[in-house]
Amino acid sequence: MGNIENTIICGDCIEELKKLKNESVDLIFADPPYFMQTEGELLRTNGTKFLGVEDLWDKFDSYDEYDNFCFNWLKECKRVMKKNASIWVIGSFQNIYRIGFIMQNLGFWILNDVVWSKPNAVPNFSGTRFQNSHETLLWCTKSKNSKYTFNYKTMKYLNGNKQDKSVWDISICIGSERIKGSDGKKVHSTQKPEKLLYKIILSSSKLNDIVLDPFFGTGTTGAVAKKLGRKYIGIEKEKKYIDVAKMRIKKIKCEPNEIEKLSMEIKPPKVGILKLIDNNYLKVGENLYSKDENKICKLLKNGYVTDGIDELSIHKMSAKFLSTNNHNGWDYFYVKRLNKLVSIDTFRYEFMENSI
Repeated sequence: MGNIENTIICGDCIEELKKLKNESVDLIFADPPYFMQTEGELLRTNGTKFLGVEDLWDKFDSYDEYDNFCFNWLKECKRVMKKNASIWVIGSFQNIYRIGFIMQNLGFWILNDVVWSKPNAVPNFSGTRFQNSHETLLWCTKSKNSKYTFNYKTMKYLNGNKQDKSVWDISICIGSERIKGSDGKKVHSTQKPEKLLYKIILSSSKLNDIVLDPFFGTGTTGAVAKKLGRKYIGIEKEKKYIDVAKMRIKKIKCEPNEIEKLSMEIKPPKVGILKLIDNNYLKVGENLYSKDENKICKLLKNGYVTDGIDELSIHKMSAKFLSTNNHNGWDYFYVKRLNKLVSIDTFRYEFMENSI
């Protein structure tokens, strides 16, 4: 196949996957049929019909047929993944356990099972079960030894500077985000919210990475990938979805901000305290503070700091006040400039920029 980056391929996902080159993609998001096995009409409490998943692409004759289908598309996904690529597969209770079993048998290595918790989930209209208010995402690598991308610092920053967790509260796709046809009905019964794909793509890819979606639908993966400065390849057999996806993606501008460009993942420059003192970024005798403006210690001319009791490195001093064995002092300490707190870490970057 020729250059297929930023294109949507029309056809059966397994047959089209077979045409892709070995080890050619960096990230895969797969939203396969769930084999919902819905029987009869779903009625709201007011008696009106709820438009659930009734599409032919979700119909299979048996579990064996569904398992064989999943085995084949997952096998091809593994083949086209680069050595250090990763894959996200989403499902619900109807299919995710079968898919997980198949993936492990194929040699995929599961990193996380992420719970997509839906605060505005569809209710159980019959009142015969608990409301099904989550779906499960399996995040896997090609093998146990894959050196996969995980933008830990970026996700931590976006989570209020706390380690991000494997439960994501994201509303289902409603309102203006839900794509509707001229008849006012939703175009695709299982359109995923952009916020979900945003977390997936941002957390596990880099700028210009190729993101493959073998069940492209109305193009959420492509829209978010383009917005974040990644490339996409979509495979979709329904032309009505492709037409919508093309128009949708065409309107998207590629304008990633500094966080989305993964500026936080860049390794900090190797610039020490003494270098910053020598170049007047830090001053001997000035106070160092925590982020809540507590005065912690003073800077000494040898690059160490003192709290009046101990003379320690910035790392040992921050660990002392946090009651831990180790801590990164660059992240902990601030100085005051124009009566505002400034992280001492910013001076390392300023020094490097001014040295170029």
